[in-house]
Amino acid sequence: MSDSTSPALAYAEGLAAGELRFQHCPACEHAVFHPRVLCPHCGAESLEWRTSSGLGAVYATTVLHQRGADPYNVCLVDLDEGFRMMSRVEGIAPESVAIGARVRVAVVARDSEPLAVFRPAEAAQEVSA
Repeated sequence: MSDSTSPALAYAEGLAAGELRFQHCPACEHAVFHPRVLCPHCGAESLEWRTSSGLGAVYATTVLHQRGADPYNVCLVDLDEGFRMMSRVEGIAPESVAIGARVRVAVVARDSEPLAVFRPAEAAQEVSA
């Protein structure tokens, strides 16, 4: 990935390669997510790309019910590297997703686009992304 690659494209390329990428600001030492051109904490322009281990804990979760469709959860996950992202936990019933549960990222294809979702950490080791 070159310095001229847009942050959104660099993130998408990472997902296509099976990686959850995030940025790190060497000036203030903060993890930065969603990808951007400036650090939201200090305004620095020189953000570095890193690859997340994909491990984190559920910070918040809710179950959504749509008419004519199965319920699904939407959650916020605090990744071990220090950033939070919105996604969903798959592989268990939406009502079973618990705050504090350890999860691991899995990159799946949705509408032919890679998407970062999470699975329970112990189950994610058994299933390949």
